[in-house]
Order: sequence, then C-alpha cells, then structure tokens
Amino acid sequence: MSVQERKQRERADRERLIVATARELAEQQGWDAVTTRRLAERIEYSQPVLYSHFKGKREIIGAVALQGASELAAAVRAATAKADGPRARVTALALAYLDYAADNPAVYDALFQLDGGLPYAREDTPEPLKDAFASLQETLAEVAGEDVHPGMFTELFWASLHGLATLTRTRRLLPGDAVRRVELLVDRLAVL
Repeated sequence: MSVQERKQRERADRERLIVATARELAEQQGWDAVTTRRLAERIEYSQPVLYSHFKGKREIIGAVALQGASELAAAVRAATAKADGPRARVTALALAYLDYAADNPAVYDALFQLDGGLPYAREDTPEPLKDAFASLQETLAEVAGEDVHPGMFTELFWASLHGLATLTRTRRLLPGDAVRRVELLVDRLAVL
C-alpha cells in the first residue's frame, strides 16, 4: 500500500469516527450537545482536524443524515421483502419507518428536521436521499391507484408517516395505538 493510499484510508477512518461520535453524542444528549469542541475532545483530535473534514456542524449533520437515509432504506426494504401481498408490504413499510424514527431520533432529526446543507427533491439530491425515497415508492407505487402519480402518492404517505413519527415522539398522540393508526392509514390511502 502506498503512502497516499494509507493517508486516504486514515482520512476516511477519521471521517467515519467523527460522524459516529457526532451521532452517538446527538442520540445521548441531543444535537445542541454536538459541537466541534466536544467532538474534538471525544475523538482526541484537534478542532482543525475536524475542520479539515467538515466545514462545521451543519456538514456533520448532513453526513449523519446521509448515513441515516441509507439505513432507513435498508430497514424499509428488509421489512417489505418479508411481507406477502400489497397490504402487508405497505403496513410493513409504515411500521419499519416508524420504528426507525423511534429508535434513532437524532438521526431522524438530521434527516428531516435539521439543516444539514443537503438539497431535497432536486436533481442534485444526494443518492442516499433519493434511494430512501425510492425504497418507499417501490412499495407505495403498487397501491397508489391508476390515476395517481406514484411519486406524489409516496410524498403524501411519507408526510403522514412523518406526522405520526413526530407526534408520537412528542407525546401528542395516545400511546399504544401505533399499529391501529397504521392500519387506518393503509385502509384510507392505499388502493388495495
């Protein structure tokens, strides 16, 4: 291995460490606790080293969001692959999405609440974000209905899931009804 290859590998390892540490700190204490100073202390590198990887917190949030988008897409695809039939796939998709949001609140915030400097719903949207949307649309397109654009239906269903995830997390909904809410959502929106 050449010196340049070793340096590139070390740089990539440092970047992964920064993102993992930021994510861990955000999940434990919230995004307000994530500062370049605290990250530098935790990973035992200087702040200039952090800045050589990321311009600041915004770009770190963006990196966590991209990682989260890949994980969300994988979780949705794994759940829907196990389901038999359109209704079961849509229900599995919804429950996997809500579970991911509940299990990874800081990552979910990085994806959908915070400014990570990432463009959404544009040509230059990063591939992991496009793939997360595609993971939803793959299942939802089959239940959108004949005269309904699959992308628009996916946006509507996703917005409903986002509302459920957000309202559940902030304790604005009665606990224990998540599955019944999903069943109602599937019954009312999906053409089965």
